[in-house]
Amino acid sequence: MLRKTILILALGAATLTATACNTVKGLGRDISSVGEAGSKATH
Repeated sequence: MLRKTILILALGAATLTATACNTVKGLGRDISSVGEAGSKATH
């Protein structure tokens, strides 16, 4: 029973970590595209 609980917690933590990583990457891409658009607009 203890092993099952630890495994479930580990899988949950891995899932949250992967989701957070994708979110940060997406946010970085959004900020980058806004910066590029602003740069093109001023030239």
